[in-house]
Formats: sequence, C-alpha cells, structure tokens
Amino acid sequence: MKIKLSWLMSIAVVLNGCCTQDSHSSSEEKKALEINNTLTEAEKSAGVFTPEILWKMGRAGNSALSPSGRQAAFTVTYYNVAENRGVTSIYLYASGNAEPVQLTDNAGNESNLQWSRDGSKLYFLSNRSGDSQIWSIRPSGLGLTQLSTIEGGIDGFGITDDESKLFYTKSVPVEKRLSKEIHADMDRSKAKIYDDLMARHWNYWDEGRYSHIFVATLADGKVGEGKDIMAGEPWDAPLAPYFDIAEIAWNHAGTQLAYTCKKQTGTEYAVSTDADIFIYDTESGRTGNICKDGEPVDPRADKPSQMGGYDKYPVWSPDDKLIAFISMRRPGNEADKERLFVWDSADGSMKDLTAAFDCNVSHVVWNGLDELYFIAPMQATHQLCKVNMAGDVSAVTHGDHDINAFSFEGGRLIAEVTQISRATELFDIDIQGDGKLTPLTRINQEIYDHIPMGEVQKRMVKTTDGKQMLTWVIRPPGFDPAKKYPTLLYCQGGPQSVVSQFWSYRWNLQLIAAQGYVVVAPNRRGVPSFGQEWTDQISGDYSGQNIRDYLSAIDDVAAESWCDEARLGCVGASYGGYSAFFLAGNHNRRFKAFIAHCGIFNFESMYGGTEELWFVNNDYKGAYWDDNPVAKRSYANSPHRFVTRWDTPILIFAGINDYRIPYSQSLEAFTAARLMNIPARLVVFDDEGHQVFKPQNSIVWNREFFAWLGRYLESRKS
Repeated sequence: MKIKLSWLMSIAVVLNGCCTQDSHSSSEEKKALEINNTLTEAEKSAGVFTPEILWKMGRAGNSALSPSGRQAAFTVTYYNVAENRGVTSIYLYASGNAEPVQLTDNAGNESNLQWSRDGSKLYFLSNRSGDSQIWSIRPSGLGLTQLSTIEGGIDGFGITDDESKLFYTKSVPVEKRLSKEIHADMDRSKAKIYDDLMARHWNYWDEGRYSHIFVATLADGKVGEGKDIMAGEPWDAPLAPYFDIAEIAWNHAGTQLAYTCKKQTGTEYAVSTDADIFIYDTESGRTGNICKDGEPVDPRADKPSQMGGYDKYPVWSPDDKLIAFISMRRPGNEADKERLFVWDSADGSMKDLTAAFDCNVSHVVWNGLDELYFIAPMQATHQLCKVNMAGDVSAVTHGDHDINAFSFEGGRLIAEVTQISRATELFDIDIQGDGKLTPLTRINQEIYDHIPMGEVQKRMVKTTDGKQMLTWVIRPPGFDPAKKYPTLLYCQGGPQSVVSQFWSYRWNLQLIAAQGYVVVAPNRRGVPSFGQEWTDQISGDYSGQNIRDYLSAIDDVAAESWCDEARLGCVGASYGGYSAFFLAGNHNRRFKAFIAHCGIFNFESMYGGTEELWFVNNDYKGAYWDDNPVAKRSYANSPHRFVTRWDTPILIFAGINDYRIPYSQSLEAFTAARLMNIPARLVVFDDEGHQVFKPQNSIVWNREFFAWLGRYLESRKS
C-alpha cells in the first residue's frame, strides 16, 4: 500500500517552513527530497521484478513502540535514483487506524527513535538542519523541535527515563596520524603516519579520531554541554566498524551508563575480539569493567579470565540490579556462539542462561524480572524466543520468516519481519498465545500486487558426510516444470552468516529468479542456526566440507528435469566470492559462468592486506609463515594456486574503499584470468567499499551481473 501523508503531515510541512524549530537551530532546514515510487504502466504491464523496481521499494526499519503499546513509530527510507540518494522519514501507526501516517517530511534523514516515558513526544536523530542533531516531535505531528546544536553533529543518543540526562556519541580527535599534524610546518602534506596496526578498518583510514560517549543534561528542551566520559582514550564506543548505539544503555534510575568497548590499541587490537561491558557512574565519575573486575560467585559462570571474546549489548533489568548481555567465550573468534549472560550487581556473579541452547542470541529485552525475550537463528530462520532465569528456553514464533528486530512495551510486541519473497514489514506478535504474526504495515503492497515473486521451496539435501542440509530453491515466477531453466548456485558470504529468510537490496534472490533463473541457496557448513558444531566446522577447512556441500546442493537440483545442466552458474560475494574463485579451479566443468564480488583470491596477500587479523588467524588457523599443519593446508588451497585449471568466464566486482577484503584481491584474480586467456570482466566502484550501497552504482552492478549471465547462460538455451 502507499502510506498516506495525513493532514497531520500537511500541518507539519507548513510549520516546518515557519518557526517550529527552536531558536537554537544550527541552520535552515534542507529541501525535501522528491520521491516518486509509483510503478509505471509499463512496469505493471511487464510484471517483472527489475533493479529499478527494487529501488522504488520503501525500506522499513528502526521501530519503537510507545510506552502504552498503542502507537508504533518506525522509519521508512525511499530513494531518488536520479539524485543518487535517499531519505529516511518517520511514520506512525496507531491502534485502531487502518494505515500509518507520515510524521516527518522528506527534508532529513531520521533515525534512533526513542519515546518519552509518558508517550507525549518522540525523540530522534536528524540531519535536517545540516549535521545530525537530536530533535523531538509530538505524535500529532506538531512541535517539531531541534534540541541540540553539538558542533560537528552526533552519531547516536539515549535519554534517561526521567528525561533529565542523555548520552550522545561523536567522533573526537585523540591521536596524531596526519603528517601536517606531526610536521606543523608542512601543512600541505597529505601523508598518514603509523607505528602500529590497524592503519585502516573496513572502509576508512585511521586518522586518530575515535567515537566517544558524552553525558549531558536535558532541560527546557535543550541539550546541555556534554562531558566526554572517555576523554583521551584511543578506542571506540560503540565498537567499530558498525558503531551500533544499542551497545550503550542507561539504567532506569539514570545514574549509571553501561557500554561496550574494546580498550586495546595497535597489534593487540588487530588480533583480539576481547570487548567488555563497562559501567560509568554519573555521580562519582568512575568506570568499572564487569567482565574483568572481581570473581563470580556462581561456580557455573565464566570467570573474568575466561571472558576473552566479544561481550556486548548490555540491557538493565527493570530494578537495575542485573545486566543482561551477549557474550562469546572464545577469544579471536567472531563467529563463536553468542550466549545470553546475566550479571548480578550484588555480588558480581554471572550466569549463562543459554548454556543448554545451541543457537545464537541477539536483541535481548527484559519482560519483568524473571524472563527475557530475544531473537535466535534456528534452522535457517530467525525466531522470537524467551528464557527464564532458570535457563529454560522456548521459541515463541515458528515458520519460514526472519524476525530481525522487535520492540516490546505495554505488554505488546511488534517485530520487523522479512521473507525471501517480502521486504521488511511490521508485524504484531501474539506473545500470550501461539506466537501468531499479524501484519501492521504493507509498505510495498503496490509492487507485490503487480510484480509476482517466485516460489520458494525448502529442500533437504544429503551431504557427502551423510548429513541433511537445508537448501532454499527459488523458482522464477510462472515456473513451468516442462521447461528447462538456467540455474545458479548462490554462495553465501560471512562465512559464518545464515542463508535465512532474508530480503537483501544487494543480493536479492527474488530479483535473480525474476530474470528467469532458478536459484539454489544452500546452508552449507559454517552457517549458524544449525548448532555451533555446524558453524565451527568451516574454520581451518575453507576448501573442504563446505565446498562439497555446495556441490551436493547444485548436483541435487541439477538432477531435476527442469534444470538445464548445460546452463549452470556460480555467484557469490565476500566468502561467497572466495567460493566462486575456488570453484573456478575445482568444479569439474559444472559451471558455464562465475561471478565473484569482493572475494578472497590469494590467502597470503589477503593476510598481509586485511585489517581484522583475528578473523584470518581463526579461519586460516594462522599466518602464512606459521608451521602448523592446518594453516599450511589453508594456504596450500588458496584459490590462486588453481588458476591453471580455470576454464570458465568470470565477472569480478570490487570496491576501491574495501579494506576488509582489499580490492587488490579482485585485481589479482582478474589479472590471472586474462593471462590464462579466460574471458573476464572487472567492474570497480570508486566510491564503494565491501558492499554496493548507492542507487546508481547498484543498478549498474545489477545490469552488469545479468548481462554476464545472459551472455554465458542464456546463449545455451535448449
């Protein structure tokens, strides 16, 4: 459906053009971005899902229930492809109303939604006045007010229950990295100077700035001067590279702030995942580490010396006596089991509530003092679960869907839900009954009404070691079993990420199927949701069982009468790109086309060029100079060692700002392909990193993707 711009919005637009902002607004508001997401008659008539239609879709997210549970605020992002940018606005759903209404106009990007405790106003982050600042608005659409004018803008915030204080995060200079800072008389020099790792991270170079937490007062509709509670400290909170504001939480009394931080630098930082939960006390100004200070009383709990992995996402209990958080046991393993821990402030004890639950935990919310809700990946889906203080876990929801986030207030729970065939929508979940999901929004209904999606089948494939592997098979719309279809093996990235009921705007399986391809998406070894043993198996064995799992899946589907074995392709990004590179030299002529996006090609140069060394240390089991047999096997099976066997055309994508898997990996692969006289094409994006985010870049990416498949698979139609 189209979400209506209500009369409330009309009032807000008028007021926005007048004097509704506080007098301390930093600058004039931006002009609203024009959005036209209506399908053309030609698109309706064709009835084919295209990249252009994908970019007309509204992208829902960041939902927040009011304290009464009767109103739900959420954001929707729409894009203007011609302008090559999008805008994120706030929408409001109220119980009893048929449709949500748009609460803010398209003049700024809104995020970080938080209700006042009486539900009379909504706080949010917006860049509508230039830099990102804190704003508020009433549910009526009136009272749009800028509360902060913090120099340089902020990245996130959180307000205390009594609304007297808040924290905010922003980047601050701590260390000198630029040559013009170190050599003051050379102000036109443009060098960066380092004495230790990490020089760069994901998509940015370290220039000596770090994300810090500031605490400030909130009075009379204004944010006071902030105090940096990490002054001079050379580390980030929240953690890089995602800077997730959910890693910081006020207690309900507003006297203490729990936050996640990895207080390490240099080489120690590059090889470690040892992030901890810290508590800052506003009265004393002291900071303590609950993961390292003191000894736990409960003998079943981890000792502080054992808390060497990621400890993240603190959530205070309603009485402020307990903190629930997510913990990984093993140092240096970013894909270890995510356990739900509870820390008791009375004696410093810790308890693992999910010790007997062999799935990961995320998005934890307290339900009173005796129960917590959370999300868990289970059998290639994401479900809402609950656990009591005795550690008894049960699933609240069931079915083929992904619950990606939820908000719980006033005894009501709403969730952001996706399926392979449907983008994010808000659903009401019956937490008192059978967990039934009831839709609240239909943001892209016009598209679904005119553009058919392909059938998604759940297929169990027997692996070479006798196990059952859940594999999604997505058929083209209008599938006819009497015809033969080109078929693609989709190789998941991660490598430890679930092939679930996800909806992606970068690798959209329905978009691929809509162009006439059957898509085979196996949950091969290494992906979560099938127990930690299944996840762990891939580490140190990149070229082993998971590759055989891939081939088992494609061979199983290729045996179908409607699959054209002469038109098989293999595609993937990141670890999936590695998979494409490796299979290019080890596929026994199964495939007629490969596509690799930002893949690992040469393990040795990858080790020397990447930044998060804990990842390669864990997954390769060491550096290329290590003498242990597992590391030796990893490097001996690097894809670049099999290029003499390459015999199939390959398309390679890369982003110049990709420092996770440096773009030089793609350049090496392209060079090898051409010197081996293999048809190859290299597409390099100057302004992208590990993923492609910008609208026009994405459409170019898709056009190149489907043109390559069309050239080497469609030409072999039977």
